[in-house]
Amino acid sequence: MKFNVIVADKSHTMHAEFICKMMEEAAKKRGTGISKREPDYIKEKMVEGKAVIAFYEEFIIGFCYIESWDDEKFVANSGLVVHPDYRKTGVARLIKIRTFELSKKMFPKAQLFGITTSQAVMKINSDLGYKPATFSELTKSDVFWKGCQGCENHDILERTNRTMCLCTGMICDLSKSTGQEKEKQLAWERFKQFIKWRKGKKTNTLNKIKNEKKQSSTSL
Repeated sequence: MKFNVIVADKSHTMHAEFICKMMEEAAKKRGTGISKREPDYIKEKMVEGKAVIAFYEEFIIGFCYIESWDDEKFVANSGLVVHPDYRKTGVARLIKIRTFELSKKMFPKAQLFGITTSQAVMKINSDLGYKPATFSELTKSDVFWKGCQGCENHDILERTNRTMCLCTGMICDLSKSTGQEKEKQLAWERFKQFIKWRKGKKTNTLNKIKNEKKQSSTSL
């Protein structure tokens, strides 16, 4: 299969609703939640040239966009989605690489970061030079964290004062990273160790939250 992965523009705004539907369906299938986005927001990113769209022939099969905070000191590649019929074809990696390149071009001195529950995304990010990060290392912007309100797991984030949720944090210094990191396998092994450590902490925290909810409901 030959995919066409390009920077989106005004001519692609007609596809915004379909893209939002893809995002919603992907979130339901994973059952882990995703920050909901409206078509108008997706259109805005396209017009600004801050989005990447993937086609197979004339059919849309993937999408991702760029957001920035704290006077463009922090940047994120958000909303990565691939049509279910084209998963495990390598198109997600192509979209991530193209969005990474666009981010580096537009924000060469920024800290590129992300939060995700997808191990496939974590692997791609690790290959691009991302390193594991705690939430305290990410943007403090309320605007960014407000975007998590559309996620079904937002309650966990609030109860932990934004220190953790089911997502894993990652960060990459765009002024230093080329997107073609050496020793990729070693970097990924280190990333997996971090994920394992974080999973243990998350399990303890989630159990604590469940107990608090149980005690609260019992006292009512």
